Amino acid sequence: MTLARGKIGGYEFNRMVVLFSMMDGAREIPCAVSASAMDEIENVPRTAPDQREQQFLRLRDRIEQCASRKFLAGEFEGKPAGIILRGIDFRRS
Repeated sequence: MTLARGKIGGYEFNRMVVLFSMMDGAREIPCAVSASAMDEIENVPRTAPDQREQQFLRLRDRIEQCASRKFLAGEFEGKPAGIILRGIDFRRS
């Protein structure tokens, strides 16, 4: 089972991640993707903070596929447990 698309929570400057969610039926799974991971995917040096949400939207399908793989593998982190995506997660996909 793969996850369904959830909400976009926006760019969190202090943590340098874009927050988003995925849906497992009615259950919302908190997720985050690092800014450096998105830059690595696009092979750009550094995207401006005010452009992060647009960057996420461009990469959303790939990011959500990776989040679904980590969910199925049970690779949860943090409290509340969620999915955190880093550059290394995309190198193995």
